[in-house]
Formats: sequence, C-alpha cells, structure tokens
Amino acid sequence: MERIDERDTMFARAHYKKDSTVYKDYYAKNPEKKDIDDSFRTRPELLEEGTTTYNALNSPIAGSAFAFLRDIKDLCEGEVSPIKIDGNSKTFTKKIKGIASLYGACMVGITKLEKKHIYTHKGRSEEDYGQEVNLDHKFAIAFACEMDIDMVNRAPMISEVIATSKSYVDVAVIGMIISYYIRSLGYEARNHVDANYLVMPALIAEDAGLGQIGRNAILTNKDYGSRFKLGVVTTNLPLDIDEKIDFGLEDFCKVCKKCALTCPTQSLSRESKINKDNKYNWTVDVETCYEKWRYLGTDCGMCISVCPFSQNLESIKKYSSFKKNGVAIQDVLDEYKRKFGTRVFVPGNPSWLR
Repeated sequence: MERIDERDTMFARAHYKKDSTVYKDYYAKNPEKKDIDDSFRTRPELLEEGTTTYNALNSPIAGSAFAFLRDIKDLCEGEVSPIKIDGNSKTFTKKIKGIASLYGACMVGITKLEKKHIYTHKGRSEEDYGQEVNLDHKFAIAFACEMDIDMVNRAPMISEVIATSKSYVDVAVIGMIISYYIRSLGYEARNHVDANYLVMPALIAEDAGLGQIGRNAILTNKDYGSRFKLGVVTTNLPLDIDEKIDFGLEDFCKVCKKCALTCPTQSLSRESKINKDNKYNWTVDVETCYEKWRYLGTDCGMCISVCPFSQNLESIKKYSSFKKNGVAIQDVLDEYKRKFGTRVFVPGNPSWLR
C-alpha cells in the first residue's frame, strides 16, 4: 500500500492561507487542486456564521471542543522517565487495555506499527508543514469512544457535530493518560489527536482488530457501526498484538449501499469492483464531501447514521458473520426498513439544545 502525504489530505489543503508560503509551495506542486480549494476558502468555516446549521449558542459547543484539542496538541509528546520499569508484554498489555476501558473506551486493540500506517510528511500546521515524518515506534494502541446515538441520528444537523467533537475529546484524553503512563515507565509514547496525527487511525484500528473499513471509507464495527471516533498511541513499550477481524462487512456493503445512496453529494462509490490489491474500490470524492461540510457547517455524518451497524439492530446480534450470508444481510436490511424506512433521521435538537 502506498503511503499518504498529509499535505494532500482535504483537511490540510482547505486551511492553507491564501498567498502564504505554504499556500504558494503546495499549489506550485499541485496546480490542479488550486481552483477547487480556493472555492472552499470563499465559504464560512465549519461551525461559523453563514453556514446553514449555525446557531450562536450551539455551534460554539463543538467549536470549543476543537479549540481545546488544538491547545493540548503540544502535550502529545513528552519527556521519558530515565528509570525503565521491568515487565512483560502480557502485563503491560493488560494495564494499557484496562486504562483505556476505565477512561471510557468502548474498544481497544494493539497492532505492530507499519510504514503504511504513517504519513510521509506533515501538512496540518504551517510551523511543521512539509517535515518528513520519522516514527520508529514498534507498536500502535488503537481505541475508540462511542458517539451518542440520538445525536448522531440527527445528522447532518448541529447535534451530530457536537457528538463528533465530544468523542474526539474523549479519545484525546484517553490517549494522553496512556502516553503519560507509558513514558513514566521509561518507554517512548506519542498520542495522536485530531489535527496532530503522524499516523492514520483507521488503518491502525483495522489492523488492531477494531473493525473493517467499508463502503463509506470509515472504520465500521459490528456492534457500533461507524458511530465512534478513534484515538491512537504509538510506543516502543513491549505489547501483545491483536488479530484482525472479518465479520463479512465487504459482503454486507456490497448489497446494502445505504451510505452511497443517501449521501447528499453522491460522494461515495456505488460500484463494487475489485482492485489490484483484491479489495473493493470504494472511494470517497473528498472535494464534494468537504464542500457539503462547508455549506452545512457540520461534518455531515449521514454516512455514519444510515449505516445499519450504527443502529443497534436486533437482527445484527443474531449473526456472528455476514460473510457469504445473503439471508443474514437481508434480515438486517428488512429490520432497518421496518424501523426507519429509507434512512434514520431524528429531526430537531435534543431538549437541552433547544
């Protein structure tokens, strides 16, 4: 798998300030992306006045969470204790998973850190734009925090992005505690949080056994669907790794297509062709997707809410796998249709936001 340059990600591109040194460098190398990216810059930012979901009291709730995440990014790395505590991988693994669960993670898994997980270059901030990423940690700890189902089911309205921001904060705090703990034992550890990643959490979490990446290009779990956010801590602390899982998501997504059919900008692939890596070629048109975000003022989230696995359906609990199991897939889709029709949607805001 070819490694990704963070400078090319939509979140990085959209925030290069016009006529800045970074802006000039990037579009000199990528002129084909300049016009579309410049069009985003004419629109209000997410959560800002001028977007369709903006509310002077509610939008700053999510905005404050993201501001907090920006303020703590310098805490992601820190001094390692000169005194190394002896222990074995089994004991260390038990402690790390226990901490993650205690602080609210609904899932936690561990994998070996591979080159494919790591960005080639940094791109999200001007001060380190273009720096080559060098990360020699051996292991990656992936964990997830669930997003409130009632809030997510109001997507693409403001409630959804408030739930999103809350879960980003949750995983950031868990990652801070774990990384501080590991460094106190005398081992290197780095927390990877929103807007300060050196790695791609979804790829790591898939390899760590937390789920599979489906048609919506988001990690999906049998119990939680896509309704969670991921955190990652990388480290050289000896740990036991987990196995990848396969609950038949590819077979399910091939039939379901709810995310692709519901996407308001048709940014998700509706086809199911196999690529050279023997994977389905499910892609996201990041430009049209992000354009909708800037119009709405939220991160949309409709592809998360419409996923049947996000909805705690009873039929899903009946089956351990959907691999080559058309009867099980249809059973789930039938229950979904009975309960929600074309798609789940809870209108308005919860009472505390009204």
